[in-house]
Amino acid sequence: MESDLSEKHPPEKKLSNNSDSSANKENDTSIVNNLNDDQPESETCDQLVSQSPKTEVKVKEPDNTSHEIEEVHQEEKGNDEKIEETPPEIHYTLETVSRDIDQFLATLSATPKDAKEEKDEKVVEIPAFVEKFLDLVEEKVAEHDWNEGKKCDQNPEDDSWFLEAVNRVSKLTSSLYELRSDPNHASLVNRIGENQQRAMAYLEDEFRVILEDVKHNDPDHNNDAKGKQHEADRCVVPESESTETDNFLGYSDEAVSRLNRIAKEMIEGGFESECCHVYMMIRGQALDECFVDIGFEKISIDEVQKMQWEALEREIPLWIKAVKECASMYFVKELKLAEAVFSSFPSISSSLFSNLTRSVMIQLLNFAEAVALTKRSAEKLFKFLDIYETLRDSLPAMGALFSEEYENELKTESTTARCRIGEAAICIFCDLENSIKSDTGKTPVPGGAVHPLTRYTMNYLKYAGEYKATLEQVFREHTKIERADSTSRPRFESEAPKFNKDNDEENESPFSNQLMRVMDLLDSNLEAKSKLYRDIALSYIFMMNNGRYIVQKVKGSTEIHQVIGDTWCRRKSSELRNYHKNYQRETWSKLLICLGPEGLQVNGKVNKPVLKERFKSFNMLFDEIHKTQSSWVVSDEQLQSELRVSIAALVIPAYRSFLGRFSQYLTPGRQSEKYIKYQSEDLETYIDELFDGNPTSGARKRP
Repeated sequence: MESDLSEKHPPEKKLSNNSDSSANKENDTSIVNNLNDDQPESETCDQLVSQSPKTEVKVKEPDNTSHEIEEVHQEEKGNDEKIEETPPEIHYTLETVSRDIDQFLATLSATPKDAKEEKDEKVVEIPAFVEKFLDLVEEKVAEHDWNEGKKCDQNPEDDSWFLEAVNRVSKLTSSLYELRSDPNHASLVNRIGENQQRAMAYLEDEFRVILEDVKHNDPDHNNDAKGKQHEADRCVVPESESTETDNFLGYSDEAVSRLNRIAKEMIEGGFESECCHVYMMIRGQALDECFVDIGFEKISIDEVQKMQWEALEREIPLWIKAVKECASMYFVKELKLAEAVFSSFPSISSSLFSNLTRSVMIQLLNFAEAVALTKRSAEKLFKFLDIYETLRDSLPAMGALFSEEYENELKTESTTARCRIGEAAICIFCDLENSIKSDTGKTPVPGGAVHPLTRYTMNYLKYAGEYKATLEQVFREHTKIERADSTSRPRFESEAPKFNKDNDEENESPFSNQLMRVMDLLDSNLEAKSKLYRDIALSYIFMMNNGRYIVQKVKGSTEIHQVIGDTWCRRKSSELRNYHKNYQRETWSKLLICLGPEGLQVNGKVNKPVLKERFKSFNMLFDEIHKTQSSWVVSDEQLQSELRVSIAALVIPAYRSFLGRFSQYLTPGRQSEKYIKYQSEDLETYIDELFDGNPTSGARKRP
């Protein structure tokens, strides 16, 4: 048919818009031949269409050939419709296209390195489905952005596919990075990079939201009204799940798992700094909130220096609580959280934990050092020792949580702070000597009572005894520290005298020697103060009162008694007995002289005038003693009872004997009542009124 058409219609060739007839003939023949071949591929059809010439037929054909021409045209039209048919478009999903992406990435990883460096289009061809994959990823990111604020409600399976898609985008970015300068691929490579940036920005925000939101599951935070309002604005894990949050500072296992996957994708995708920055920021704020809950606030060194001691004293227990809870709870769980979130990157988790807690430790240690630099005074000693013990006991437990390098750094810094506190404590304790020496008041204590210096010193030593082990350690570690007046006293190490002969081992410590030195200084000071009393008997009461108070305090403190020993206690008790005897001799010996028989008889007869004078002298002396010594003070009930019993045992038998022997020589009635003022029972009653601290106008005969 083709040959017949060519012979019957030669003008058609002349009317061609293209080149010469021979060329047209070849093209026509090619089209017809190709039409006879069944090739459904769209690329072949497109190629044929592009090769076919465009012709127009302007000459009207004879009727006898119109049917044949129409047949040819209909045949060509049918073939044209066949050429324009294309296969149905493939419907891609993120799941299906991901398999193609994985195969493509595997092909890229298998491509020799030298071939990649050539950047030849024949070596690396980017399939069309890569763009379709990017379209789907962009849709996913847009969908996630639209759901912002509802991230907790996302389908876990859908979220998993999203993370895997982000992972593939990161791998594409890495694998095709070298083609960024190739003009044939630059646009697509840039688009891949933009996809990754947008996806990572979303993950960063998701990472931050989870860290911020889930932390409010901590019951302590839930008590805060502001925290509750924040929870209302955000999506939180249901209350029924909060029981599993204890291991991760309020984060549920599900939340930690999601944080772990996000961190893994961000770090592997090259966004480690962004991920770590968010983690450090949020967890740093969380630790600050923990301190706020405790009540301890950040205080600079300058602020500590300017604080009044009363205010600073209230801050120290809060600081101690903060250190202990960091060591026993917060840091342990913080490390566990970091290791769980960054489980695939141990070095990162270790670095984040160290950097996060290091700032906290510096803050805590700075506070301790600032306290050590404040003005020293005796009342600060025990708070200083509390800080010392906290640094000594809590920080070593923290060290085990850190890497060896940071553990050594922490140990050095904490040791420095502890040494400064220890040195300050020693200086304060040693200043107790100066306090005793400087107490040179010339006004005696009324009634011979316990001197305020004695009370202060012994109570101070009693409380110090509760820190005996710590003070022993502090003194041993700082034996080379000397005070300004060190030249006037023995050194700690070897020249200090041994006061406690029955416990030489204890006195080997400089603390024991220092304690004994304080005791001796106190004794010397009290001895000097006793001489301020004009009444010698009252000076003995003063020494008994103070000595008894000292002994009772020593015996009441197991720690101080261990340091001082039984030998010292026996010696002190012996001194008290001597004071007691001297008091009796000084007070009651003159009274007993009145009751003696000497000088009452002349030639075997009782001299009544002398007897009357004896009764008068006894009454006058007893009235005076009662009046004076009723105002004296013996606050220790046992000592008071001992004194009264001993006086009664000394006076009453002698008076009873004297009265029974000589009262008969006085005329019964008026004379007897005038000179015999007291009966034995009366004396006992009046003696029981001594040392009450209540002065009276004098003893009167009881009815």
